[in-house]
Amino acid sequence: MSTMIATRDAYGQTLAELGEENGSVVVLDADLSGSTKTSVFAKKFPDRFFNMGIAEANMVGTAAGLAAAGKIPFVSTFAIFAVGRAWEQVRQSLAYPKANVKVVATHGGITVGEDGGSHQSVEDIAIMRAVPNMTVIVPADGPETARAIRAAAAHRGPVYVRLGRNKVPTVTSTDTPFEIGKGVQLADGTDLTFVTTGLMTAQALAAAELLSQEGISARVIHMATIKPLDGEILQRAAQETGAIVTAEEHSIVGGLGGAAAEFLAENCPVPLKRVGINDRFGLSGKAEELLKYFGLMPADLAEAGREVLTRKRP
Repeated sequence: MSTMIATRDAYGQTLAELGEENGSVVVLDADLSGSTKTSVFAKKFPDRFFNMGIAEANMVGTAAGLAAAGKIPFVSTFAIFAVGRAWEQVRQSLAYPKANVKVVATHGGITVGEDGGSHQSVEDIAIMRAVPNMTVIVPADGPETARAIRAAAAHRGPVYVRLGRNKVPTVTSTDTPFEIGKGVQLADGTDLTFVTTGLMTAQALAAAELLSQEGISARVIHMATIKPLDGEILQRAAQETGAIVTAEEHSIVGGLGGAAAEFLAENCPVPLKRVGINDRFGLSGKAEELLKYFGLMPADLAEAGREVLTRKRP
């Protein structure tokens, strides 16, 4: 069994390390630092941590000001608040002027569990992806989160990083490359390709194992960066395997599935199946129960793979 780490825990640890290395890093949180794990940074660097209270829009505006003064602000709250309550400030104060602010939102997707549909952000990737100048990253696991946070800090301009609440399997290693705008192939295959992001990458690797027992060879590409999308690795997969299944813990409207569909339709049309939340809100329940309910388990992905194969050109 692979190591289980919550991406938010990896974020807290990495943020504290960055604080040691770079005095320009400052952190703002909206009264949720215990949950977002920015509390680790706050304990080490109380003078560079700002609890802005339950005032997300003000927090983002303040971060823009700090960026204008030469700081590297990391802004954190739950995804539903970062993209919902602070939407206009993210657009006008961060993206429009290309402010050097990193919005790292935790508790993304349905695995927030019992918090229910009101707090399960299933549209945040689509919203942030539509904003000009915004880079959108969804790491697969703890180690990749650490690399993604460091890459975000080094990147000039606004970045949205979506993290989760629960512990997830580790599917990358210290040798797995991470570069903003680049996907990475985690398993080779010739019959079809899973293109995945976030915790669904672990599910796709398990689905590929299931299919291999039936003699079906499935490639797995982890797409940590949703924007800018790695068209090169996607086109190569489409050309070489001839069928694509996307998978994300997010609505199939406008997220990774939408991005892949748009790219493939213009550049290399092949049979495509989008797996995710089917244009509806979440529900209250345990994380594992909800993944099953919404059809995001390895068996569901394997079935999507079989279905897309029936449409593959001979």
